[in-house]
Amino acid sequence: MRKKVTKAIFPVAGLGTRFLPATKSVPKEIMTLVDRPLVQYAIDEARAAGIKEFIFVTSRGKSALEDYFDHSPMLEHQLKKKGKTALLEELRATNMDSGEIAYVRQHQALGLGHAVWCARRLIANEPFAVILPDDVIAAETPCLKQMIEAYEETGGNMVAAMEVPPEKASAYGVLDVAEDMGQVVRARGMVEKPEPGTAPSNLAVIGRYILGPSVLRNLNRMRTGAGGEIQLTDAIAEDLANDVPVYGYRFRGQRFDCGSKAGFLQATVAFALARDDLREELSRYLAEVVQIDKAA
Repeated sequence: MRKKVTKAIFPVAGLGTRFLPATKSVPKEIMTLVDRPLVQYAIDEARAAGIKEFIFVTSRGKSALEDYFDHSPMLEHQLKKKGKTALLEELRATNMDSGEIAYVRQHQALGLGHAVWCARRLIANEPFAVILPDDVIAAETPCLKQMIEAYEETGGNMVAAMEVPPEKASAYGVLDVAEDMGQVVRARGMVEKPEPGTAPSNLAVIGRYILGPSVLRNLNRMRTGAGGEIQLTDAIAEDLANDVPVYGYRFRGQRFDCGSKAGFLQATVAFALARDDLREELSRYLAEVVQIDKAA
């Protein structure tokens, strides 16, 4: 019987330079998509998938992120006093109980692989998930839950994958596909940010992973890859040489790259239009903008 995946690593140490000056004082992960921080979407997805322990790899200047998950007795008291029950329940859903969440510092920006490696002592010898909050996925069944259900059948390592235009493949880790089984593909290799025109497929890895502890052992070697960084993709690919299978999972849903300004704006519009309380007014406004643009 496979060990259940109950731990997840959230690498959130990045400086968010693409969102300066906002990220000068506000961690990118708590910038709001409509009325919820990016990181809350990631937490909700992890909880829906059965994750019980949440490990954040942070850096200096991220104290606001830690405060976000703490209880706020004064605010809760005021909401209760004013009878704002629905808002109070929504607020309490953001709280994390003591022992449920842990924080590890990444002192140097050495890449995603290094960030995951920083959490190694909290993982021990268990499978674990990695969630990048920048990748927000709108899905009827949360992406990580889809993956865990598939992982229970396959074992090995699993990465979320989506098809991208060939000209954009060089911005991603890309799967070299050995066998395509539809929803799941078996990889013979992985290439991080291949040179234009050299990608082995158009199936790109995005920010959801289910990994075995052997990946952490591979990261112990501290080998640098693309961009001079320690790449998680390389450590996963190394498992293939040791006969540990690697699978790509074509998730059902729409991914938004909220690490970019355009992706963040697209996600804001999409998530707002999905809200009953915002759809009508926003749709009317967008229609007016389109008409103005056509007339210009």
